[in-house]
Amino acid sequence: MPKKIILASKSPRRSQLLTQAGIPFEVRTADTEEIYPEDLDVLKVAPYLAKLKADGAKHLLKSDEEVLLTADSVVILAGKIYGKPVDRAEAIATLGLLSGNRHTVVTGCCLLDGEKHEVFAGVAEVYLNEMTTREIEKYVDAYQPYDKAGSYAIQEWVGLAKINRIEGTYPTIMGLPVDLVYSHWMEW
Repeated sequence: MPKKIILASKSPRRSQLLTQAGIPFEVRTADTEEIYPEDLDVLKVAPYLAKLKADGAKHLLKSDEEVLLTADSVVILAGKIYGKPVDRAEAIATLGLLSGNRHTVVTGCCLLDGEKHEVFAGVAEVYLNEMTTREIEKYVDAYQPYDKAGSYAIQEWVGLAKINRIEGTYPTIMGLPVDLVYSHWMEW
């Protein structure tokens, strides 16, 4: 049996995905400032931040039978990262840019124990239909997506009504590439 997963994330979505996949885990969290080098390739930012979070949370491990799991997601459009919006105006502006465009979601993960670590990432392409300003404002006001990279969640209205295609996995876009987590964890 693989080591017990300690999920170092406050994200209810990540907990939900692990639960739905039948993967046993326990949540223990630590705060880490999410800063990355400005010249880092945008596709490498999420894995970099996942490793940074793991390094900052490794003290949460209590035995050799546990492995820490951390994750971070970013939304990329035209080579620029769109993280969690700071306010309503930024959320509306971000969704306005994403509207009618294809963007990339990268969710980086790190598994770490006392001896080794493994960093990997799920990548998905999201094709978003056009949204009117009124639709965007209504979504932001109803769902307040201030804790979501790219200002939306695939499991909410934007994902259900406005995404017409994805290339990659739904869980990657939701915040945890469960297929990759499972395969790496089983080899641990």
